Parts: sequence; C-alpha cells; structure tokens
Amino acid sequence: MPTPTAPAFTRPALAPGLIAAIALLAGTALLGSDVFTVFRYVVSIFALIVFVFAYRGRAWWALPLLAAVAVLWNPVFVVPVQPDLWQGLQFVAAALMIAVGVLVKVPTAAATTTGAAPVRGRR
Repeated sequence: MPTPTAPAFTRPALAPGLIAAIALLAGTALLGSDVFTVFRYVVSIFALIVFVFAYRGRAWWALPLLAAVAVLWNPVFVVPVQPDLWQGLQFVAAALMIAVGVLVKVPTAAATTTGAAPVRGRR
C-alpha cells in the first residue's frame, strides 16, 4: 500500500465561491426589495475574499472579473443597472464564482518547500 503524500495544491476559493453563488441565485428573487442590500454586502465581501485567493493562486484572468463583481455589487456606492440586465448579471456572476472556485489552485506550503529547487546529486 503506497504511503499517502501531501497534496500539491488546495482550492481555498471553492467554499467562498459557492457561498457567493448561492447568495447570487437567492438574490435574484429579491431584486426589488430592501433585503437585496444584504445580498449585495454578502456578494461583494465574498468576491473580495475570492479575489485574494485568486491572487495567491496566480489566476490573473480572474482578478479583473472579481473586481468588477465587487464594484457592481457594492451597496455603499450603488451602480445603476436596469432590472433585466441586473438579473442576467446575477446568473453570470454566479457562474463566474463557481468557475473561479473550481479553477483556482493555491500551492501548499509542503509542495513549495520540497519542490521549489531541484537537488543535484553527484554522479
């Protein structure tokens, strides 16, 4: 039986990405109400959390998309968007959060210390 080894990477953006996607999908039913402001806070904060994990995982393609989500769903400085477009953006942002959560891989500390520099032996 082989000895188990430490994983080379983790997916730390998966849980916050899924929570943000759930909030985005639940928020589509509450677009016109005052409760939607709470969902805007949740989505904006989780977009910034996923942004940090994407930065650590060097997923440069995701950074501008996550920054756009954090700005658009920011409840302090509201960006005016038409209701029909807003509903479509909810689904696009949910898909983005799930995709970033699945695709962002952050190397573990064990993988970076053991595999960082190749060891050269004598011949």
